[in-house]
Amino acid sequence: MQSPIVSVQAQPRDAASWTALARRAEAGGYDALLAGDHPGTAASPFVALAAAAAVTERLGLGSYVSHAGVREPLLLASDVATLDLVSGGRARLALGAGHTPAEWEMLGGQRPDVAGRVRRFQAVAEACRALLAGETVTLDGPGARAREARLTRPRPVQSEVPFTFGGGNTALLRWAGAHADVVGLSGLGRTLPDGHTHEARWKAEDIDRQIDLIEQGAAGRSTAPAREALVQMVEVTDDAEAAAHRIAGQLNCSPADVLGSPYAWVGTAREITAALERHRRRWGITRYVVRESHLDAVDRLRAHFPDGGGAAVTERGQKSMNNPGSGVI
Repeated sequence: MQSPIVSVQAQPRDAASWTALARRAEAGGYDALLAGDHPGTAASPFVALAAAAAVTERLGLGSYVSHAGVREPLLLASDVATLDLVSGGRARLALGAGHTPAEWEMLGGQRPDVAGRVRRFQAVAEACRALLAGETVTLDGPGARAREARLTRPRPVQSEVPFTFGGGNTALLRWAGAHADVVGLSGLGRTLPDGHTHEARWKAEDIDRQIDLIEQGAAGRSTAPAREALVQMVEVTDDAEAAAHRIAGQLNCSPADVLGSPYAWVGTAREITAALERHRRRWGITRYVVRESHLDAVDRLRAHFPDGGGAAVTERGQKSMNNPGSGVI
């Protein structure tokens, strides 16, 4: 078994703990430090990640994921290019279509329907990638507008900034199969009436369908996008069944869904390692994103990975972003 590539998603609480986390992630061989992008309820990811760049040398840095529904392509491309500049070529671009109504409403808008969010995502993603590549972009709605937009300065250090799609919409999973370097799966289903939480979509057959959509989109590509999963829960225990029953009750799914999905690491170190190998074989998942709150447990688990989860993971992870086939709406 080849060890999976693991990144850390977190939010800064203060300068000291944030820079300490960045140093810890780099020293521990994690692939990247990632920050959520929820205007009004979370720190600006690019400001936070620039601070992390100043105290690290190899760690990848990116939002996870930026909200295409409220981010303008030129402004987003400028943020990513600036992060790439100050980090010496370590930035990632990651986008999702967005789901939280309040994030549109606070900006004086209204959340579009599903088709509208799909159109907006595709327009923003394609425009942002084109701008980062040095192209001139004109868009004339309805999803987004731009007029001869150019990113003259700063130019990114990387010749191609790695691109991650995060979401579960059918059309966008196919699109991501054709265009993304990495597709991030989160296990999140329909947005619930509160506008923030989601149904759990953890059944194996649901993941099978999502992987099939990615592969449909990737038909004809020389290298399909890498598959990544967001780990929602980590519990190292000798009684995986009891833990799975408790978690399933919280998520309104079955214990089998919990134990079989890539979104929860539950069990002994040996059981979790075996589960990750099953996920690789069935779904091709070779990358994971874990939350800062689970980092102590994940550190211990990675010591049981074939290579000990050491610093070599960072070098392999950086290469895999440039060649990802190696190795929600």
